[in-house]
Amino acid sequence: MAGKSRVLVVGSTGYIGKFIVEASAKAGHPTYALVRDSALSDPAKSQIIQRFNSFGVTIVSGDLFDRESLVNAIKQVDVVISTVGLNQLGDQDKLIYAIKEAGNVKRFLPSEFGYDVENNVHGVGPVKSIFEAKVRVRRAVEAEGIPYTYVWSYYFNGFCLPSLAQHGASAPPRDKVIIKGDGNPKVIFNKEEDIASYTIRAMDDPRTLNKIVYIKPPENVFSLNELVALWETKIGKTLQKIYISEDQLLKNIQEDPENLMLAFEYSIFVKGDHSNREIEASVGLEATELYPDIEYTTVDEYLNQFV
Repeated sequence: MAGKSRVLVVGSTGYIGKFIVEASAKAGHPTYALVRDSALSDPAKSQIIQRFNSFGVTIVSGDLFDRESLVNAIKQVDVVISTVGLNQLGDQDKLIYAIKEAGNVKRFLPSEFGYDVENNVHGVGPVKSIFEAKVRVRRAVEAEGIPYTYVWSYYFNGFCLPSLAQHGASAPPRDKVIIKGDGNPKVIFNKEEDIASYTIRAMDDPRTLNKIVYIKPPENVFSLNELVALWETKIGKTLQKIYISEDQLLKNIQEDPENLMLAFEYSIFVKGDHSNREIEASVGLEATELYPDIEYTTVDEYLNQFV
């Protein structure tokens, strides 16, 4: 581990956090997982923590709302990666202040792992405040002069592909499929383990300092129509397609204002917010071009498990 950056993951037992912790440890980085005391008595969280222990991860007791524990944890590392969930995005200001107080962090990766929420984005309903929180965090990081990297991973495979974006389904459809909008906007999909691998490679790369890292594997860019067609080829069957118009989807969002997935799907599948902006070399770099040696899982390969 000589010469390897020491890494603290905040939100370590969360959905993407556990993948980040594992990738960091497997890459040989001294890895620290910030864990609330309450997680130790949570059966699901304790299993994750036991897995961390098996990889030699150092468990650090701490909490976003306990400044002393945050500062003490941060003083032990070089890189801080936040993977806190949507409800805690705004609380990252406490992490920013702790990083500033500790004064030793060489790179901070706030909890992004989504897509561009500033430019040409269509945040409606419950996701609007989520997008605004991410933007506030970005501005705070930059205002404090903290060295950063923003990782945009787009759609987690596990959130969409097992059901082919069908609400409430536990498997991809075999008879009929609901498509939001016209099904033509391009969407980017990534397997969680791949997101973690790219994140760990990018976190202390000089090329990614104060840049955005876009994880846009060329074989993982599909419109929903193309995704359905790929699935139809795999199962040898044509599905009945039911299209929901943009107006109807907006109405559904208004009637169910707490439904995050509907609002995200409007942004992604109807308005094309994954693909409405090209990468600008002055602000960002594409992960598969930066790290061509990482073999990512294609959407085609990922769907095979459900056939």
